[in-house]
Amino acid sequence: MRIAIVGYGKMGNMIHRAAENAGHTVTTIVDPFSPDKRVTAKTVGEIDKSSFDCLIDFSSPKTIIDNINFYIENEIPAVIGTTGWYDKLDAVKEKAEGTNAKLFWSGNFSLGVAVTMEIVRRAGQLFNKLDNYDVAINEVHHVHKLDSPSGTGIMLANILVDEMDRKSGYTTDPIAKPEEISLTSQRVGEVPGIHTITFDTFEDTVTIQHSARTREGFANGAVRAAAWLVKQKSGIYKMDDFLSDFFEKN
Repeated sequence: MRIAIVGYGKMGNMIHRAAENAGHTVTTIVDPFSPDKRVTAKTVGEIDKSSFDCLIDFSSPKTIIDNINFYIENEIPAVIGTTGWYDKLDAVKEKAEGTNAKLFWSGNFSLGVAVTMEIVRRAGQLFNKLDNYDVAINEVHHVHKLDSPSGTGIMLANILVDEMDRKSGYTTDPIAKPEEISLTSQRVGEVPGIHTITFDTFEDTVTIQHSARTREGFANGAVRAAAWLVKQKSGIYKMDDFLSDFFEKN
């Protein structure tokens, strides 16, 4: 498979290595700031869509909506790892409707995180029946991460809101209202990512945690997602779709 990479910082470089290690070819690299000689374009508007089969975007929250609109308009299969735009997801779905666009978005492409989300979903269903338990989420990332809370933290919160009748939303305040989930964030050093979900009552505490050792899991997952996406029909996909297909076949 031929891959285009948009955003050539640390993640872009890791995706490049992960793609080549998996036997794919990186033909296009887009970044307006990187001095790397392998960069072939400064903006997505300069790319030749016939030169690759799928695009992986880990760029910037400032430009991601313009990028996504370009991918939809030009029907470019794209894996979106950039976060900080989910409040515009409904508008993106509306724009993609009736087109042949293929988009795969996620706040985290680590397969370990994806499995953790399924565990949290089941935990939410169980604790929904135990109304004396409250729940909170804390996420820690490196100081270079631009968005807060993380896309993964938001995804986890939304899973619990869907599964727990007594929760109607989340707040970034440490002290939440009874109907809210507290979703707090820290930015420290070079932490790749730690997500902790705590179910608590006066009797005991149940904790679910995922700790990333490196960002390589994100890169490998994004490459796997790209290889999966090119085989799908048009539509907007997320990790639930990929995982369901993956576990059915393995």
